Amino acid sequence: MVITEILERNAALYGEEISLVEINPDIKDCKTSWKDYDLVETNPANKYRREMTWREFDDKANRLANFLLDRGLQKGHKVAILLMNCLEWLPIYFGILKTGAIAVPLNYRYTAEEIKYCLDLAECDVLIFGPEFNDRIEAIKDEIPRIKMRLFVGQGRPAFSESYYALTACCSSVGPKIPLSLEDDAAIYFSSGTTGFPKAILHGHQSLITACEAEMDHHKQTRKDNFLCIPPLYHTGAKMHWFGSLLSGSKAVLLRSTAPEAIIKTVSDEGITIVWLLVPWAQDILDSIERGDIRLEDYQLSQWRLMHIGAQPVPPSLIRRWRQYFPGQDYDTNYGLSESIGPGCVHLGIENIHKVGAIGKAGYSWELKVVDESGKPVMQGEVGELCVRGPGLMKCYFRNPEATEAVKKEGWLYTGDMARLDEDGFVYLVDRKKDVIISGGENIYPVQIENFLRDHQAIKDAAVIGIPDKRLGEIAAAIIELKPGLHCTEEEIMEFSMALPRYKRPRKIIFEEIPRNPTGKIEKPRLREKHCAVNIVEAQTEG
Repeated sequence: MVITEILERNAALYGEEISLVEINPDIKDCKTSWKDYDLVETNPANKYRREMTWREFDDKANRLANFLLDRGLQKGHKVAILLMNCLEWLPIYFGILKTGAIAVPLNYRYTAEEIKYCLDLAECDVLIFGPEFNDRIEAIKDEIPRIKMRLFVGQGRPAFSESYYALTACCSSVGPKIPLSLEDDAAIYFSSGTTGFPKAILHGHQSLITACEAEMDHHKQTRKDNFLCIPPLYHTGAKMHWFGSLLSGSKAVLLRSTAPEAIIKTVSDEGITIVWLLVPWAQDILDSIERGDIRLEDYQLSQWRLMHIGAQPVPPSLIRRWRQYFPGQDYDTNYGLSESIGPGCVHLGIENIHKVGAIGKAGYSWELKVVDESGKPVMQGEVGELCVRGPGLMKCYFRNPEATEAVKKEGWLYTGDMARLDEDGFVYLVDRKKDVIISGGENIYPVQIENFLRDHQAIKDAAVIGIPDKRLGEIAAAIIELKPGLHCTEEEIMEFSMALPRYKRPRKIIFEEIPRNPTGKIEKPRLREKHCAVNIVEAQTEG
């Protein structure tokens, strides 16, 4: 069974039941269309809430699939999705899969240049985008000639695009008869490399099914569950957690807010049972409770059975603090990469809260090992590189065989994360072999920031490292070496950095000489040691 057949099964068995709800508490800042041609507002008094049944979900996927096929899309073509989280996102994803084409979700934080780079790298044929990206797409529209169609999802359609709503509304809602197998290519996801340029990660339908099965096994979803999805759907993390809802035929809510009050109110109003949070969001909720901004007795939260955290190391002190307010909840965490179809290849398990600080053991259908530089397993307690193997492993880095061979060896993925195993076989992350900063769950690769900073007329050299941060886990700190005789302030560097996407901007500026080795490489281990950033992952999961 491929993943599109699960959707069709749900439409047949649970057709009139709600599959998805979209909520945006801050309607003033939302440019997304809140009403399309064949979706009736279910709550006119509350314009930021929309919902969709399983049958509507499948119908919309079929309409897009039939439209794309009528326009000549064929198996193996690539369709990019550039949307904020919205009710249309997942039906569009499944509509692409139903054609046999490859879905290519794009990070909504990408600049125009990064969007162009990814479209070119993945050899995309179609782009489906929302109003938030009009300016960025207009800036590159004449530089992406391979894109045959630009479909617009929203109000105020720009002249260089066609209307997704108008074109799909009149298409057949009967599923196309395109044969699919688990071996077929399904999706390309992007993961930045140490050079700062994204790599295209190709997954097959087997990976998507693996994610469904692992998620439902780990969190025991039933049709009574209701999953709250807050992180962006372009990433494997959020979507693959939702795959457990798909397999169990249960409801999910897409919340376009990370505000503590919005999260707690949605859990209460919608009867949410499972929530996936990032560390900063959990901390913000606890802070709001302790300040008195949130009074738990004002909400219906008894049905909330599971809180799990992913995408970054979890401080055990946070979970102990959480359980003081939510003692009846289960807790879980897991580990994954886009190369391993997101979270789940390593999994703590709700029964193992006594091991908080660990990322867990091998997840459902996965294997793991910790190896030394020669690829041999290390002894218990020793530090080595974490490797994982399983049916959800990527096929390759698309159009990059050298990068594929560097991390995929004899069926094992070498993750670049340094770890150790305890006496019970639980994995603890210690540090990163890769030059990556994970700040609030977002991967930041320093080289792109460093290259940007070196364009400043007063900067001779720049190095970016992660340093500890209580809320975000770590933040990007820029070590700046100025040119002789020139002067520059921290404020001036911060102002210069405003040209970077917000999440890539350095949060701290340090002026000092940058050490380089005889071959010219920045000696980042020395900088990390000096600025208390050695074994930063281990430090986050202690105590």
